[in-house]
Amino acid sequence: MSYQLELRHIKYFLAVAEALHFRKAAEKLFISQPGLSRQIKEMETSLGVKLFNRHNRQVQLTQAGLYLKEELSKNLKHLDNILNHAKHLEDGKDGELNFGYVGSAMQNIIPELLLKFTENHPNVLFSLKEMDNIKQIEGLFAQDIDIGFVRLERIPRGLDSQLILKEPFCLVLPENHSITNKNFKNIAQLKNESFILFDPEYSASYYEKVMGIFDDSGFTPIVSHNTIHAGSIYKLVENGFGISIVPKSLKTSENPKLKFIDLSMIPQRTSLSAIWKKENSNPILTKVLALIHKEITN
Repeated sequence: MSYQLELRHIKYFLAVAEALHFRKAAEKLFISQPGLSRQIKEMETSLGVKLFNRHNRQVQLTQAGLYLKEELSKNLKHLDNILNHAKHLEDGKDGELNFGYVGSAMQNIIPELLLKFTENHPNVLFSLKEMDNIKQIEGLFAQDIDIGFVRLERIPRGLDSQLILKEPFCLVLPENHSITNKNFKNIAQLKNESFILFDPEYSASYYEKVMGIFDDSGFTPIVSHNTIHAGSIYKLVENGFGISIVPKSLKTSENPKLKFIDLSMIPQRTSLSAIWKKENSNPILTKVLALIHKEITN
């Protein structure tokens, strides 16, 4: 008997391929287990390949099944994006762009970019999510986000990047701290202080660069807290739990309980880059990248 392969077969196959368990996949899909098994059998018959090996209550992907899982996952996500774009057009929108970003990019870079972009493209929807570097890379490859803003020294193969800015660091101190812009000479003056730093899991390369500042100053810092949010760092500093070092783009004048000292005299710099997947066909991404390139080159 011959069956026509349909989109539902692919979705059912991917659910089983992910769970490697027919009952769990059926529950997730809200269909019966016998019904799911029948759909998978139809797909195998239609394709003329065996997708799963079933023995001793265990389910394993065959070589053909493993290949199809990888390729269909990528292409089904691409199809979803195409269909979503068509729906936006029907709703009077030009499209949608999903951003991932590290916190410092939201201070000025992304808001300014969106303001300029929406001047000529007011009907675009934007989704913005703060994510660490690794999750952004995973999100780009999975096509969960279209563009990321990261602090990384190396970009994985399959992704493109554009340097947005290279900037110095600055100290963050409570407003009543004895060190000021006038009497500050070097980081070694603060070797007995507790430091609050961005978590190394948030960006290992960024963390190592900050540790290099301490290495050059001849001491290992007392790290009292690690966090992933600048807001948490500022709250801890203003309440006397320690001091910090952050990118200069995170410097703010809105909190009178904090003061900042630029570290332009040290060699360390941190880079913020935009990254995206080369094969991403979202037309809005192309327009945003054109604007980024224009702003960088001007």
